[in-house]
Parts: sequence; structure tokens; C-alpha cells
Amino acid sequence: MKYLFDFILAIMLTGLSYYIGSLLFRHGLPIWQTLIIGFSVVSLGALTEALGAPIWLIVLVPFPVGMLLLYVFLQVPIPNWFLTYATTLALYTVIHIPMSYFFHFHSLIPAWKLS
Repeated sequence: MKYLFDFILAIMLTGLSYYIGSLLFRHGLPIWQTLIIGFSVVSLGALTEALGAPIWLIVLVPFPVGMLLLYVFLQVPIPNWFLTYATTLALYTVIHIPMSYFFHFHSLIPAWKLS
């Protein structure tokens, strides 16, 4: 049950970083699109971890999915998309730090526990 809670929390927080990032540049994605991105990114990261992949791959695999979905949903020129993605990544990092401390995971991937 704890894993399910952590999984849902990770999706919501990842989606929140995409939502806030998109709002900062007046693109404002609907919350359902940011939750789709959050679900995709977190699920792919969790699946990669469950398959026993090395840490560098667990971190690397979700990036292209999040980037592609953000590009598809935003429908803006590449420079605007890149700025929004960079901001989203910064917000994700800011959210990641307290979540790692309080929930004891390296990333917003619930199964990837702090060592």
C-alpha cells in the first residue's frame, strides 16, 4: 500500500512541476495533460528500476518521454519548448530535494530508495 501511495505522490509531484513550468511561460497546460506526462515519466522510471537497470539508465530513460510529451502537448516553437522544459526540470529538482528527504527516495520514482 505504501508503494501505491508513493507512486501516486510521485505522479502528482512530477505533474505539478510540468504544470507550474508550463504556467510560467503562459502556455498553461491543462492539469490532465501534466498528469499524463507525470504518469508516463514515473511509470517508465519505475519499470526501468524494476527490471534491475543501473542507476544511470533509470535516470536517463524517462527524460525523452517527458520531453516528447511536453513538446506534443505545448505545440510551441522549439526554443519556447526547451525553455519550458528546462524550467520544469529545475522545478522538479526543487521538489525532489524535500521529497527525497521526507519520503526517502532518490528521485520521484517510488521504488528507488535512498541507500
